[in-house]
This record gives sequence, C-alpha cells and structure tokens, in this order.
Amino acid sequence: MTTNVSASLLDSIRGPRDVQALPAESLAALAAELRAELLQIVSRQGGHLASNLGIVELTIALVRCLDLEQDAVVWDTGHSGYVYKLLTGRRELMQSLRADGGCCGFLNRDESPYDSFGVGHAGTAISAALGIAAARDRTGEPGRVVAVVGDGALGCGSSLEGLNSIVETTRNFILVVNDNRMSIAPNVGALSRYLARVIPDERYNQFRQAVSSSIKRIPRVGNRLGRLARRVEEAAKSVIVPGGVFEELGLRYIGPLDGHDLNSLCATFAAVRRMAEPVVVHVLTEKGRGYAHAERSPEAFHGVGRFEIASGKPPVAAPSAPGPTFSAALGDWLYAAASRDGRVMAITAGMCHGTGLARCREHLPRQFFDVGIAEEHAVIFSAGMATRGLRPVVVIYASFMQRAVDYVLHDVCLQRLPVIFCLDRAGVVPDGPTHHGIHDLAFWQSLPHLAVLQPADAAELHAMLDLCLERGEPVVVRYPRQVAAPLLPEGAPRAPMAWGRAEVLRPGTDVALWGLGREAATALEVAAALQTQGLEATVVNPRFVNPLDRELLRQQCQAGTPIVTIEDHVVEGGFGTLVRAALADCGPARILTLGWPRDILPWGTEDGIRRQYRLDTPALVDDIRAFVRGHAATAP
Repeated sequence: MTTNVSASLLDSIRGPRDVQALPAESLAALAAELRAELLQIVSRQGGHLASNLGIVELTIALVRCLDLEQDAVVWDTGHSGYVYKLLTGRRELMQSLRADGGCCGFLNRDESPYDSFGVGHAGTAISAALGIAAARDRTGEPGRVVAVVGDGALGCGSSLEGLNSIVETTRNFILVVNDNRMSIAPNVGALSRYLARVIPDERYNQFRQAVSSSIKRIPRVGNRLGRLARRVEEAAKSVIVPGGVFEELGLRYIGPLDGHDLNSLCATFAAVRRMAEPVVVHVLTEKGRGYAHAERSPEAFHGVGRFEIASGKPPVAAPSAPGPTFSAALGDWLYAAASRDGRVMAITAGMCHGTGLARCREHLPRQFFDVGIAEEHAVIFSAGMATRGLRPVVVIYASFMQRAVDYVLHDVCLQRLPVIFCLDRAGVVPDGPTHHGIHDLAFWQSLPHLAVLQPADAAELHAMLDLCLERGEPVVVRYPRQVAAPLLPEGAPRAPMAWGRAEVLRPGTDVALWGLGREAATALEVAAALQTQGLEATVVNPRFVNPLDRELLRQQCQAGTPIVTIEDHVVEGGFGTLVRAALADCGPARILTLGWPRDILPWGTEDGIRRQYRLDTPALVDDIRAFVRGHAATAP
C-alpha cells in the first residue's frame, strides 16, 4: 500500500507523460515529495539512499525532457534508479523494494520497458548505451540514447574504454556525468554557470552551426578557415572550461551544471536533445541532499538497512547482533596486522566503509589505498607491491572481484606472489543476482598456486589470515555478509588451525555434514534436529576449499558414512563438486550436495531465498533424513 506523504503530485503520476504535463512551477514541489517518498520507502525496506536523494532533480529533468517511448536511458550501476522507477509507473511496486517477490533494487529489463539495460555493477553504462546507439544507427530508428554515469564509475576501465569509442561509434549520443563530489572551485563554477545559460540556447547552437557552414563555403580558403576557427575555439575552451579532456575525445562539453537547479537542467536537456553531436553534460549533485543525516555521512547512507527517519539510526526495538560481522572482523584484523607490520597494505576498490576498512583509512593512511571502482587495477597494483616485499591485502566484494579473475591468474598466480584476497559478501545478499557472491569458487578452484579458505566465525577468520600472512603465497579468503559469532559455545575446544585440514565440530555415526564457512553453523543446527529423530551426525567445518582435506573425506567414505555438503554457493563448480571429484575413486560412496542451483537467484531476504530453494534448516533436515534412509536401504 502506498504511503501517503502529502503526495498530491506523486498521486497523479503514472508514467513519464504525467511528469511532462506538470507545470514548471510545480517541479520543486515534486522533488520534495520524491525525497519524502524515498525516505519512507528506504527507512522501511532498506536500500540505497544517499545517491538517490542526490539525483532527484536530474531524474525529473531527464524524464521531463526526453521521450522515453523512443529515447533510451542507461543508468550506470543502477542503484540510483529509485526516482526513475517512481516516475515511470512503479510507485506501488517500490513499496516492496528488495522484498521477497518485490521490487528489484536495480534497473531490470524484466521489470519495465523503460529500463533499457539491466545493471548492478559499475562501468557498464557507456558501452551498453553505445551498443544501443549503434543498433539504432544501423536500423534507422529514431530516438536519443543517454548514459548516466557517476563520477566514481567514470574511472572504471570499462567506462574509459567506452568513452574512447564514442566518436568512432556514433554521432548521436548524450553522456551525463553525475558528479557528486562537489569539488569544483567557485570561480570555475561562476564561469560554468554563465556558459550553461548560453549553451542551452537553441539560437546559440543554430548560430554556431550556421557560421561554421558559411566559413566552409568561402572559395579556396573556407576549409582552412573552418579548421582554424575550430582550433581557436578548442584552445580557448580548454583554458576556460573544465571539460577539455572530453573535448579532446571529440565530445561537446556542457557544464558543470547545478544538479539541483531544475530550470537550468530542463533548459539544458531540452536543447541537448536537439543537438546532433556527441555531448557530455556535467552535472554537480550532492549525495544525501534534503536529509541531514545522509548529507553529513553520505558513505554511511549509501546502502542501509531499516532506520528511523528522525534519528537516522536502526529501530530501537531491533535485536542486537549476536556478534561482529565478518566485515568488521576483517577490519579489526587488518588494522592490527598493519599496525604491527609496516609491510601490510590494505587495498580496496571504492568500498572502504562496506568492507570494514574505515579505521585503516583514518589511522594508517600510508598503508591504505582506495583505488576507486577499479578491481582489475587493484589486483595488478597489489601484485606490483608484492614484487617489492610488501604484503598487500585486497578487500573486495566477491561479485565485484569476478571482474578481475584473469588478472589474479596472470599477474598474481603465475608469479606466485603473496597477495591475500579477502572476498566479502560471499553468498546470497538482498540486492539480488548482480550481487550474489555464489559463482566465484568455480573460478578460483582452477587457478594454479591459489589457496582458497572459508572461515566459519571471526576467530577463525583471524587465525586463517595470520596463517596466510605467514605462509606468503596467493590466497583467497571468502566470507559472507552475516554475523561472525562464535561457532561453538564459549570454552568449547576447537582444533588448531593447520594448513589444509578440516575441523570436526561434532562426532556422529549416521551421516557426515560438511558445512562450508558459516554453513557449519547451519550444519550444527541440522545435526541437533536430526538427533531428535534418532540420527547422529558428524559435523565438519572444512576450513579449506583448496587444499581440500581429502584424507578425512576418504576416511569417512571408506567407513561407509554417507556424506552431505552444504554451501552458500552454486553446487556446480562449487564445494560439492570438489568433494565429488575427490571421492570419485573411493568406492560406492553416497554423496548429497546441497547449495544453490545454477540459476538466476532473485533478490529478497536471505531467509526468504533459502526457503524458496530448500536451504533453510527445516528443509535441509527433511532432505538429509530422506537421503540417509535411502542410503541405509541400499547399503550392502
């Protein structure tokens, strides 16, 4: 049900035509209503807040000035598409943002015909929009193509590759740079505001084109004069306009514009849509605009869970977490390790806060590097460090790290360099298929000289990292976004960390449950439930994916114990596949591999996704009990 926040204008909007029909004087009120609606939705559902608050006026201007029935808008990353969704007929759907079976938190072609390209990771918009523009040019269809790219995503290697290809691909393209750093100096801003008033004027553009055409028609010297005029114009503009790099790439630069001045934005986009040349529109926006807590801490409000609007804090009634998250545990270890060893370097790719490295950034700036949204560069950068005796620790989300697999092979593994890759969010997450970290084990297990470890709790993560730092070889350490609470009760004995050795958490005789990483806790829950039904389960914490503890597996296999693997990963190419391969020559072993199917998993709560795919504890108990009984019935 739609939340009514004095939203008379929003109530009247069912699509882009309704935005275009509004009188210009009502647009500021629409922007205010949109911000109130964003706060209501995200405070209740969680999601990406600061970036969407900052892009309200820009989105209104685009929807108002473009013809979205034939024009295509491609949003980079897509997490800043909430306002776009609200203005393109999805206000009701947005009330179920990121919920099970609800609204996707990113742009999704299956959700709306107005979503021209599905996105979740940064650096895709320019290349995708160029592909759409090339198809339009080839088929002769009408329409403009617009790529909206944040200043952070503009530094991606793929963005720069696309930027370099614009003029070689099409003469009809609009690139909007959403710059939310607010770093343009006042004097430059004053000049740009003057240029922004002149350039959008259609008469100015007609005059410029007419003069150019007239000069070229002058007999014998017209072409030379035209080239000279163009060089003079370019030279002057490179001195006074902060967009010389775009002009050198053959793109007409307009801006920087105040991204919260609706009149200026609408005038500019109305004019730009009529220009038949590649154009860059540079727009300055403020992340978190209109909500004081997000304005003060835009990084903290980039992606949030539920919170109270008045205080900006989680609900008072929310239960406290039973322990630190794996991200926080990683940050604690890395800060301590770098403090005592000057060779240890912390590296991340635009996700300092999300990966738990804020303390390293604040207190150890000479040992901290945020390379921006450039995972490939982070890998090669760390490899270069390692050749000179440093000990780089690269901390990146698992699904983001997929982009740099070749560099891990080529630049780290082949040279056997001591780089530690810590992959956060390894498992399902609320954001959905673009962010589920459930495919990467298939990559890592095939790379030479690369160990792969997965801890079950915070203490184990610290012990693993200590061991990896001492060992000095390439290693991947994967962990989920969950809490890293102790796996066993306080005082319970734990096996010491030994390279390539698994840990038996609980003995049993009827079945062996191998729960990878935090799934060891799931396996313990399942074992307790099975015990009430007369089945005694051994629970094994594998710790190592590669090298795998084949010795323990073979012992269980030779003893005739049925083996079950549980993982927060796709089974095909994952841990279960490795276990099956390890036991291929071990006789008629019965193995049940449980994890995610090779499918596109939806967004939603982790509990909801687990129930849907029978990876919740009750379903696991039923399936494992049936498997054990079937094994007993066929045993010799």
